[in-house]
Amino acid sequence: MVRRLAALLALLLVLAACTGGGDGGAPAAPTARDVPGTIVVASGRDVTGKNGVRRRLIDAWNQREQRAGTQFRARLVELPGSADEQRSQLLGALQSRSAEYDVVNLDVTWVPEFAAAGLVRVLPEELVDEDVIRSVAGTARWGGKVYAVPFNSDVGLLYYRRDHLARAGVERPDLSGGLTWERLRDLVETLDGRPARGAYRKGWTTQLAAYEGRTVNAVEAFASAVRDFALVDEEGRYTGTVEELAAGIAELRRRTETPYTLQDAFHSDEAASLSDFAEGRTAFLRHWPYVYPALYRTFTREQLGVAPLPGRAVLGGQNLAVTSASQRSGKAAELIRFLTGRESERCLLDAGFAATRESAYGDGVRCATAVAGPSASPTGEGADPVPRDAGGRPAYARTILLPALRDAVHRPRTPLYGAFTQTFTAGLGPLFGDAPPTDEALAEQLDEALRKALPD
Repeated sequence: MVRRLAALLALLLVLAACTGGGDGGAPAAPTARDVPGTIVVASGRDVTGKNGVRRRLIDAWNQREQRAGTQFRARLVELPGSADEQRSQLLGALQSRSAEYDVVNLDVTWVPEFAAAGLVRVLPEELVDEDVIRSVAGTARWGGKVYAVPFNSDVGLLYYRRDHLARAGVERPDLSGGLTWERLRDLVETLDGRPARGAYRKGWTTQLAAYEGRTVNAVEAFASAVRDFALVDEEGRYTGTVEELAAGIAELRRRTETPYTLQDAFHSDEAASLSDFAEGRTAFLRHWPYVYPALYRTFTREQLGVAPLPGRAVLGGQNLAVTSASQRSGKAAELIRFLTGRESERCLLDAGFAATRESAYGDGVRCATAVAGPSASPTGEGADPVPRDAGGRPAYARTILLPALRDAVHRPRTPLYGAFTQTFTAGLGPLFGDAPPTDEALAEQLDEALRKALPD
């Protein structure tokens, strides 16, 4: 167990580079091409490990082009830093044309901004067909046109320690069928009513530090409390009300009450909350699908479980777009077609990403032999510890992950998403302070700030 935990903590360093502060060691943006036919793909770090599935898919496309006798080859450039830093790098590079990117891998919340600014091209409608999960397909368009094709998705999930629940006397520690927040609180009270064992301190943790993680958790609470929660219209104009904000704040307050929430959660990002969970300080963790393989490098099926997040869960993920400056836009779109096709999406699912196509979760599509198999972990462990179903998919893919993706909610879609999330995150800060204001008072302050940040 100690050895497996050490391996997981080593993996956390890699995951932190994908979601938190980077180490600056990734390749710099290219200023010239290797050969005239090179298609440069700019993306954040691949969370599936060394020689990750994204790179293997690009290698498979290169092999196909080589067999066809073309001059075209794709090259992956991984950008350093956090998601916000990567967005700034891409915006600067595309606006100044200082980097010759053909394809960019955009967070789903960035698509309206890049589309409205004319930095990416309109793509054929057929690239987002009926096989793409409906909620996920909604991230591809802006102004009624397709600008980016869903590559890999994401959705909030609830991970839990079966062994903690069993030791506390919970008769059925399998929660895969789902639970409510009220039931979650009951389970935390049961856990806290027993003598503490080991490192355990408090029931659940999540990501509430002053960054995008706080926005995600808040949107999940708001969308659970407010029917048809959106805050913006189809053009990105602010439509929120003080009453809606107050209801959302009240739900977020209930979810993060001190008797149930690990204190470190208020300063945690993805890596920190995962570490607290892995080291046993808490029994429940809100996190993303990509940690499913990571956690099973440490825990067994008897120790670890995953369930739908109570209430509504936020949709995440990345979409591929062709830059307006690309001189190889037609071939770049062909590359996107390959990378987001049915077989490729199945490969992404098998490797640990949330696939964007319904067919990837069915029995009729398989990952090609050249790409199949788990990526090597950053610690060098090659064995695949992930529980899998009879078809080779991660065991939770069809029963938990796919339904969660179908039911997931979007964060506000606006070209000014950067301004929204900064304002939203900062505006909710007093809720976690020493003397939080009332729900109504905080809602009035937040409403005023959002009206200044977003057009109405």
